[in-house]
Amino acid sequence: SRLRCRRLRSPCARRAGEAWAAMGSTGDGGGGGGAMGRALTLCVCVVGIYASYLTQGVLQERISTARYAPDDARFANVVFLNLAQAAGCALVAGIALLVRPSLRGEGSSSVVDFWRPSVSNTLGPALGTVALKNISYPAQVLAKSGKMVPVMLMGALVGGARYTTAQYCQTLLVGGGVAAFAFFKGSSKALQKLQAANAPLGYALCAANLLLDGYTNAYQDAIKRRHPQTTSVQMMFGTNLWCALYYAVYAFVLSDVGGEAQRFLAAHPEAARDVALFALCGAVGQNFIFLTIAQFGSLVCVTVTTTRKFANILLSVVVNRNPLQPAQWAAVMAVFAGLSWNIYEKQKRGVGARQKKE
Repeated sequence: SRLRCRRLRSPCARRAGEAWAAMGSTGDGGGGGGAMGRALTLCVCVVGIYASYLTQGVLQERISTARYAPDDARFANVVFLNLAQAAGCALVAGIALLVRPSLRGEGSSSVVDFWRPSVSNTLGPALGTVALKNISYPAQVLAKSGKMVPVMLMGALVGGARYTTAQYCQTLLVGGGVAAFAFFKGSSKALQKLQAANAPLGYALCAANLLLDGYTNAYQDAIKRRHPQTTSVQMMFGTNLWCALYYAVYAFVLSDVGGEAQRFLAAHPEAARDVALFALCGAVGQNFIFLTIAQFGSLVCVTVTTTRKFANILLSVVVNRNPLQPAQWAAVMAVFAGLSWNIYEKQKRGVGARQKKE
């Protein structure tokens, strides 16, 4: 089965259902201790996803913009965050594979198969992280929420796909909202926090991030078709292991980014704590996403992660004091209206398909 959750920080987290099923979850939407037990499980999943990724979002923005004591220095090597998260996710997946051999599918893909999609999965998130030097965190979250726009455009122009009027309206809301948000200048307070304010460059980096994520998704789909027994934990381990390796080569061999980051973190314990928590939140959050897809399906996962992104923007405004202009709030509402409409349409199609089968 093709389990999808498109709005994830890491594309490798999409195929998670079978791993949690192997750990004992039902994965079929039934049973599981009755309605009360399933409701409790859903609450745990939602709280886990929100707590992990909202905390990670606050930390990511803080690390990118804060000045750390004692010398009010900024952490310039933000790409190091991607190395920390990839290493953390690979470690968690590796431990799971060692503790539960049943998570390794018979005739599944090898770690070597993941070297190619991991190239794009290394470059994409890195570009998205670097974009935080040029645009605010709410702007980055909103831009990366517009993934459906390039997907539909490429489908129509290259693949000859046809879409409904409703789908075009949804895309117009999302694309128009992102464009409007970029058009209206943010508050001077938010712009002063940026290391190098440059909106065109920041949005271009986010667009490149989305394109590279699309390639990663497509290649991982191809691996799954060739090796259908590959579990999500194996995919998580293989992809993140290669990503961590690529980041490490760049950080410690091709440049001194890793050395500079280590020296900075050694001199600024508060920054070291933030980076460690950032990586931990990413690994924990992926596991809650796995459980959500297994127990309740990808549509519930998309709904939770989409609303979580809106909460990330609210938290950025409140916690990191990153105010938005009224026109930008209107643009945010337009984007999430389009995304919510898209989720509703998918739910209706899913219900219709089940009724036809019955």
